[in-house]
This record gives sequence, C-alpha cells and structure tokens, in this order.
Amino acid sequence: MANYLITGASRGIGLELTKQLLELPDSQVDKLFAITRGDPSPPLRDLLSRNPDRAVHILASVDDTESVQKAARDVQATLGTRGLDVLVNNAGVQAYCTAGTRSVPPEQMAHLFDVNVIGPQRMIAAFLPLLEAGKLKKVINVSSSMGSVSWAPKFKLSPTPSYKISKAALHMLNAQYALDHAEAGFTFLCVSPGWLRTEIGGEHADFDVQIGVTELKRIILASNQGQNGKFVNIHVPGQEKAWGQYDGGEIPW
Repeated sequence: MANYLITGASRGIGLELTKQLLELPDSQVDKLFAITRGDPSPPLRDLLSRNPDRAVHILASVDDTESVQKAARDVQATLGTRGLDVLVNNAGVQAYCTAGTRSVPPEQMAHLFDVNVIGPQRMIAAFLPLLEAGKLKKVINVSSSMGSVSWAPKFKLSPTPSYKISKAALHMLNAQYALDHAEAGFTFLCVSPGWLRTEIGGEHADFDVQIGVTELKRIILASNQGQNGKFVNIHVPGQEKAWGQYDGGEIPW
C-alpha cells in the first residue's frame, strides 16, 4: 500500500489523477492527500465523500510557504509513523504574452516562477522528511515539453514565454534533487502529460484529459530509480511521430 499526495487536485490533470488513483485497489493506494488552494471543487468533493477512508483534503497554496509547511504537519498527523510514498507536484499556472519575450511583464514571470518552480521547491522541502520515511520515495514533477530547450523551435509560435522558461527551470530543480538524493533511493522524475484539453490546455489540445492522465498514472506506477533525474513523455499509440512526439521516450533538455 502506498500513500500519495497531489497538488492542484481540484480540476484538470490533478482532479483526474485523483479520480484514477482512487479507482485502484487498497493494495496499491492507501491514503491519497488532495491539496487545493481553496475549497474543493464539486467533482473533488464528490470523490472525497465517496472515499472517506482513503481520500483526505488538505488546504494549502504552493505559493505560500507557511501554508505548505502547515500542510506537511497535517499530513504527518494523519500518517503517524508511516511515510509518504509519492508526491505529485501538479499545481501550475500559465500566462500569455503575444508581443514576444521582450514584452513579458516582470511581475508575470515572477508569478509563474513562484508557482511553477518555487512551488515545487516549497513542497519537496516541506515533505522530504515524510518521503524519506516512505517506501517508494517518488517525486513526480508534472511539466511540459514546452520547457525543453532543444524543442524550443517547435513551440516558437506559442505565446507563452514565461511558462516555457519556468518549466525549463523546473527541470533543473528536478535534476538537482535527483543528484542530491540518488543514494537514498529516491526517484525524481519530470513528466510531460501531453497537450490536454484542460483550462490551461484549451479546447484545441491534442487529447482529452483522461488519455494523458491514464498515461501519467502508468508512468508514476512504473517509475523506478533508473529514471531518477529524467524527463519523459507519455505514449499514445499511433501518435509517436505526431507534433507532440508521444512515444513514451525521454524528452531532450
């Protein structure tokens, strides 16, 4: 049995991952902590009510250090002597700037870094003692292929420079933690769940959220220490040579 924690669980990828993990048997998922910055959305509230012994709502915002530290204390109080096995840093924000990188407001870039980079840093630092006590020791950072420097020309027309830059920074954060904790048996892994039809992805994205999250779940369950520090894509049969190159392989930095 493993204990999971997911940030940004009220909607989109986080909500769907919460749903799919709770559909697994108790032998795979014991407790699931769903972190949201506000009251649970109606769909999340429904999941919580239908899984009262397994699903726990935690109120915290990843851009607030004090609330994250309190969340860690609340989770520890629930788990007791047991550890946390899997932390999924999913919460994130996106912003547009159609006039090019030179026109990005500093406040916009600072906000995206606060949520998309410093947010995972707050979470990992606060929950590391609980992860050290867990058996699986997995940290999954939900990222985007738009954070690949090698693939930057492919995404040139996407007017989201602050988002791309913040995701590239997340990859280095993941790499640093992977190096720091490799000998302790940790797996720090960045995953691009694909371009999905969520509030951030929009209606013209490649796949419904269920498709990307089913793959994200598979990757989380199958991940191992050999993938520590890596950045991987989802696999969608028939889409290996598509624009998103959904071949399940490593995405170049």
